[in-house]
Amino acid sequence: MENSDTSTNAGWHSLPANHVLEDLKCSTEGLSQTEVDTRFVKYGANRLPQAPRRNAFVRFLLHFHNILIYVLLGAALITALLSHWVDTGVILAVVVVNAIIGFIQEGKAEQAMDAIRHMLAPQANVIRSGERVTIDGEQLVPGDIVLLEAGDKVPADLRLLTAHGLSVQEAVLTGESVPVEKRIQPVADDAALGDRASMAYSGTLVSSGQAKGVVVATGSGTEIGRISGLLSNVETLTTPLVEQMALFAKWLTIFILIIATMLLAFGYFVAHHDFSEMFMAVVGLSVAAIPEGLPAVLTITLAIGVQAMARRNAIVRRLPAIETLGSVSVICTDKTGTLTRNEMMVASVLSNRHLFNLEGTGYEPKGALKLDDSHVSPSEHAVLEELARAATLCNDAALRVHEGVWVVEGDPMEGALLAFSGKMDVNVREEQARWKRTDAIPFDAKHRFMATLNHDHGHHACIFVKGAPEQILEMCSNQRSVDATTEHLDSAYWHQKAEAIAALGQRVLAFAVRTVPPEHTVLEHEDVGGTLTLLGMVGMIDPPRDEAIKAVTECHEAGIRVIMITGDHTKTAAAIGKQIGLKNTENVYTGTDLDTLDDASLSQAVLNCDVFARTSPEHKLRLVMALQSHGKTVAMTGDGVNDAPALKRADAGIAMGKKGSEAAKEASDLVLADDNFASIVAAVREGRTVYDNLTKVISFILPVNGGEAISLVVALLIGLTLPIAPTQILWVNMLGSVVLAITLAFEPPEPQVMKRPPRNPSQPILSSFLIWRIVFVSLIFAAGIFGQFELALLMGRDVEIARTMAVNTLIAMEVFYLFSMRYGYGTSVTWRGVVGTKPVLISLALITIAQLLFIYAPFMQNIFDSRALKITDLLLVFATGVAVLLVIEVEKQMRFALKRQQEG
Repeated sequence: MENSDTSTNAGWHSLPANHVLEDLKCSTEGLSQTEVDTRFVKYGANRLPQAPRRNAFVRFLLHFHNILIYVLLGAALITALLSHWVDTGVILAVVVVNAIIGFIQEGKAEQAMDAIRHMLAPQANVIRSGERVTIDGEQLVPGDIVLLEAGDKVPADLRLLTAHGLSVQEAVLTGESVPVEKRIQPVADDAALGDRASMAYSGTLVSSGQAKGVVVATGSGTEIGRISGLLSNVETLTTPLVEQMALFAKWLTIFILIIATMLLAFGYFVAHHDFSEMFMAVVGLSVAAIPEGLPAVLTITLAIGVQAMARRNAIVRRLPAIETLGSVSVICTDKTGTLTRNEMMVASVLSNRHLFNLEGTGYEPKGALKLDDSHVSPSEHAVLEELARAATLCNDAALRVHEGVWVVEGDPMEGALLAFSGKMDVNVREEQARWKRTDAIPFDAKHRFMATLNHDHGHHACIFVKGAPEQILEMCSNQRSVDATTEHLDSAYWHQKAEAIAALGQRVLAFAVRTVPPEHTVLEHEDVGGTLTLLGMVGMIDPPRDEAIKAVTECHEAGIRVIMITGDHTKTAAAIGKQIGLKNTENVYTGTDLDTLDDASLSQAVLNCDVFARTSPEHKLRLVMALQSHGKTVAMTGDGVNDAPALKRADAGIAMGKKGSEAAKEASDLVLADDNFASIVAAVREGRTVYDNLTKVISFILPVNGGEAISLVVALLIGLTLPIAPTQILWVNMLGSVVLAITLAFEPPEPQVMKRPPRNPSQPILSSFLIWRIVFVSLIFAAGIFGQFELALLMGRDVEIARTMAVNTLIAMEVFYLFSMRYGYGTSVTWRGVVGTKPVLISLALITIAQLLFIYAPFMQNIFDSRALKITDLLLVFATGVAVLLVIEVEKQMRFALKRQQEG
């Protein structure tokens, strides 16, 4: 059930917030799990109804809507009129089998895309039973209390309870591109949708600020559910390459039909062949030359690639990105959580006089405090308690125990600060209950700080601020001394110590406080400018991921440059850059440095710097454009709402799945389910593999069809007997194009796939090499077919046996050519190349069985006019296949040697 009309009252925007809570029978502490379960049964999952799928029978019929199928159906009609009933039956059988295979694979592809869409379903931060928890958006029920922050997609229709600098992008509902400012005061009952400032609607995006709201409608009961109803279309499995090849196949088909018509006219009017015989020969030529299986097999290859990437935690949102990944030459990546573990821990604590070290593991709020290698008690230093209070109150995260492990709900950095407060003997829950937050300035990359206004029950009010050290120091006029009094700010001391901590690879945060009158209830930017008292600083460490270090090395071997872009301190960024193996870490540019460079200077600067520190998301866009000006194919990671322009501009925009905002995900081409840099490299490897496999499919199908066509054209022009009958060609194409070619879609990455430089994105798929390969192999196949056919005739065999040998020779050449095609960048004459993969072995077994039936089964002999062969005939066929493999391998090695000579 997905209908979630909470009541007959749709005017939530006109009711005071407390009345809404009463109507929904809930409170700001959130619903209990029991109540959630009850409401879930009543209202159903919070999702929109799926778009109606096409009827299965209609989908099946659409597989006949293809120029090739029309050609074949026309041929079937004429063969029936000529009473060639066996030929008619075979043609129709091929058409139906092709449709069945396409129908099945389309179903599998849609299922894969469905699964990926569910993986991208938004999550929601909610308060339940007084605890902040993260849940899937589909689990929301009316009455849930939802927390919003910049970059989030609103998961359901919400009546706002609190709002701090909140603006929401509502273009999906109203068409208005400018973000709308939100507030909690009720509006008129007849207010237009775009004027309902007290509401945040499902599907809209939070542009800035923070808010808390209560769910008033879910699923189809939301405004977007009522207005649009359907949002869940499955993306068509196609990319520019697949579209290009489908168009190529279409024009090739038209060209072949023109040639076939000319040959028919020549054979009937000039050579005076029997029309029926000539027509069947031309049908055979058309079927032989037209690559009917190419578009379908390319699409299947793409679908398999999408699923392979999803298994490696890279979820494809826009399919052309798969091709783009194969040519990526620069990866611009965030640091925290991507190159590092995203398990922050406060390791250093700095007061106006001492530098403390702090021990512990993960987010557990237990750990020893040390000063000069001696254990000390936090109570001995009064400033530490005040510092811990600021870390607790200027904080939006929550810590909880899950299966015996402390986990953070919210920002990992803020979780580490709560763990630090616990280590300082501060009871986080009691402190937050005692000091209620009345207003806040959310963190923003532009101003690089967060501030909260808190009041306690003793009529005291304080502003607590945390942020980047250099930013906070500019906002402070004095500092807290050892005895908890106030003294003049020693900026030089703090800058020196902050740099020393950052040089250890730690991220430094500064904390400040200001006491204000109790009647002060609204927090503005001017309240924190130059009037704060600095409490101290903490240094947090987030160690690099081991797999990220390996992945960076793999990138360098693959000719891919890795650039780290972070908001961290310069020394921290440089230290982490060295640890993970970046090349150019001596020269680090900051966001301030970038602001002083014009576009031309920046274009030069990006060539010799792999670490950019203290940057804002806006700098990412300039860096992408600077790299692209050198012809680089750029992959860019991002997680914030302000990262969207850079993600869109990048050749491959990659959003973080865990910490990424919904705005970033919607602007991206891929989403990393685990936020891990190693998954980006895995996606690049899969992208290269998919492109390799697509080119292998093309390189396999076109020469096979070309070889068949050449042999038939030559026979027709010089008046020889056709070496393969039209029905036999249909049989070969069904086996070759379907059974064998599809196995190439499952090929794993080649051993050297990440040892070669990135592909040039401007390189056409039908490159000079590929054209040469098609012509070269087509001629070999034509020679093999004709040679075997004429040899059999010279040995005194009748035409039927000669054709049976020619068909089996063609199949044998296809099988051995397949083994050669599996390794485009290395020799196939290895044990690994001979053994093959599981799909190859399965297809080989199927084709062997099919060919034995073709040769020896009486019903197959009746249908295809085949004959039983001797063991010597089969050995001759096998030898021809081996010879083809050796010739192609020699050509391949000569090409490798020539390439090495040119590079040398």
